[in-house]
Amino acid sequence: MLRKKLSLWKESMRMSVMNIWSSKMRSFLTVLGIVIGVMAIIALITIMQSATTEVTDEFTAMGTGRLVVNAQGTPLKSGLTVADMEAIRAIPNVQGVSPTVTSTATVKSDNAWVEDVTIDGYNEVYFRRNAELVGRGRALTPLDVESKNRVALLDSTAVHHLFYAQDPMGRKVYIRGYEFTIIGVLSDADSSDVLAQAQSDGTDGGRIIIPYSTAMTLTGTRNIASLSVYVTDTAYTQQVQSALENELNAAFNYKDDSYRVINMESLLDTMDTMLSMMTMLLVGIASIALLVGGIGIMNMMLVTVSERTTEIGLRKALGAEPGQIQLQFLIESIILSLSGGVIGVAMGLAVSYLFSVIAGFGFVVSGSAIALGVGFSAAVGIVFGWAPARKASALNPIDALRSI
Repeated sequence: MLRKKLSLWKESMRMSVMNIWSSKMRSFLTVLGIVIGVMAIIALITIMQSATTEVTDEFTAMGTGRLVVNAQGTPLKSGLTVADMEAIRAIPNVQGVSPTVTSTATVKSDNAWVEDVTIDGYNEVYFRRNAELVGRGRALTPLDVESKNRVALLDSTAVHHLFYAQDPMGRKVYIRGYEFTIIGVLSDADSSDVLAQAQSDGTDGGRIIIPYSTAMTLTGTRNIASLSVYVTDTAYTQQVQSALENELNAAFNYKDDSYRVINMESLLDTMDTMLSMMTMLLVGIASIALLVGGIGIMNMMLVTVSERTTEIGLRKALGAEPGQIQLQFLIESIILSLSGGVIGVAMGLAVSYLFSVIAGFGFVVSGSAIALGVGFSAAVGIVFGWAPARKASALNPIDALRSI
């Protein structure tokens, strides 16, 4: 019995392939709709997952377990005082606090003037949490901050403008008339700091980091308007945020809109949700092309049934069962759709890889996208091939033979 069924399947497969090959152009045009639909689904899912990975890496570089405070203050109190920062630092599970003082200035070296240089003031905590930031030299120390030392670290852009083809280490630069000694050069990893990039938007003179206490003296700032709070363990982020908001409320006398706390993990979750929704929307739109391709397969199979009425009648007159006729036409439909699915997967991966290379981000192959494309194409073959196959199996052999 098993051998007979295997023989039946083998014969049905052989006849299905022969029938498809005998109408090559029509089969190609039918498969084309499936190819376009699957290619669109694979390309969109792969590109969106690659983009999601890139965005996630950027947000991770901003630092999970990090709370960013923007303290606009009130008319009576602008920003946070040293006492406020000490209170924040004393919150349980806070690993460290890094104030940020940002401005722009014209910077002078021995033989160059550079305008629109971003001057960022940080402390040692910032460098402790961004260990890869220093490419050469040393980072800021607590002594630099406490003593308001005039030391600086330059990024590659500032080095290029101020010390073209020269070693900047140990050299002097002048910021707003104050002399600073260069103690380090920032690595390329500095460009991964999204907040730093946002702060330097609109400037092209590069970036210089100095102790935040020195930056406050340069700008005449008395209080801190922005700082990062680092959490010892991401499991305590929500607890720390609640305690932080309590401290800020007390610092600004519970005035509305006096501060804003940005939770990097919440931003990452929100971004993931938005990208997932966008992916599902695009896949839904692309699936319309696959639906059209399925209708094309059904149309072709219905035409094939009409053209092969005599053949079906002869086979039934010779003893072929309706199930055998139905199986053959269903196999033809599945072969067409699966062929389009495989070709569509290959083309979709090729398109997404090319897009990733052009866009400059990593290429991520999604196994789920491939399984979805192939599975969807197989389902299309079964669903849209069922009606024509059923129609062929239901033909009356006497009516079919009348056309001879």
